[in-house]
Amino acid sequence: MKIWWAINIVWLFIFAAGAIFIGVREVDYAGVVQTPEVRMVSFIVLGIVFLIVALFQLILLIFIHFVKNGTTNTSTKRLS
Repeated sequence: MKIWWAINIVWLFIFAAGAIFIGVREVDYAGVVQTPEVRMVSFIVLGIVFLIVALFQLILLIFIHFVKNGTTNTSTKRLS
């Protein structure tokens, strides 16, 4: 589980760096001046990507939890 938290911290730093980059830039790579409306759209896109990554990690965490604890039905186990 330590690797899980390390990966989450890396993702947090990536999204924080992206948010800071969007917030401080005045002109994007296409040469478009960043108005508040354009910045808001960029933040919304970054937020959607964040939600997709968070949803994927949640699904993966649930999968790992079930694999770790075993998913076999206890009623079908043979008594020895």
